[in-house]
Amino acid sequence: MAKVCDVVPLNCPLHPETEHMINEKTLQKFKRGAYLINTARGKLCDTDAIVHALESGRLAGYAGDVWFPQPAPNDHPWRSMPNHGMTPHISGTSLSAQTRYAAGTREILECYFENRPIRNEYLIVQGGKLAGVGAHSYSQGNATGGSEEAAKFKAK
Repeated sequence: MAKVCDVVPLNCPLHPETEHMINEKTLQKFKRGAYLINTARGKLCDTDAIVHALESGRLAGYAGDVWFPQPAPNDHPWRSMPNHGMTPHISGTSLSAQTRYAAGTREILECYFENRPIRNEYLIVQGGKLAGVGAHSYSQGNATGGSEEAAKFKAK
C-alpha cells in the first residue's frame, strides 16, 4: 500500500521483527513525495534512511513524537533534517492518564505484597517468561538494545 499512499502512519509495536522495518529498501517502495508519520516507536525506522529519504525527496515529510535514542541528543540527525515535524513523546501525560497509571501501579503492588495473582492485562513477564498481555504484545528477543547506536551521538 505504501506505493500508492500519500500519508503512511506507523502504528505498530517494536519487536525484533519490526526494528528498522522502515529502511532504505522499504522506502524505495513508497510513493515518491509521501509523508511518513511515526507515533509508535522511533526504532521502527532506520535513522539515516529517513534523513536520506527526506534529503533526496523520496519522502516529502516525516513527523512523529518518538525518537531513538530517547530522549534524543542535541546532535540527533532528525533535529536538523529537512521537512520534519518532530515533537517530544508526551503520551500519557494527561491528568486522567496519570490517575489510571497510578491506580494500576497500586493494584499491581497490592497484589504482589498480598501474594495475589496480578490481572492478565497488567502482566507482562512471570517467572522470566512473557505472560498475560505481554505474551500477546511482545515477542522473544531484544529490540530495546542499541546502546552502540546511541553511543555515536555526543552527549551535550
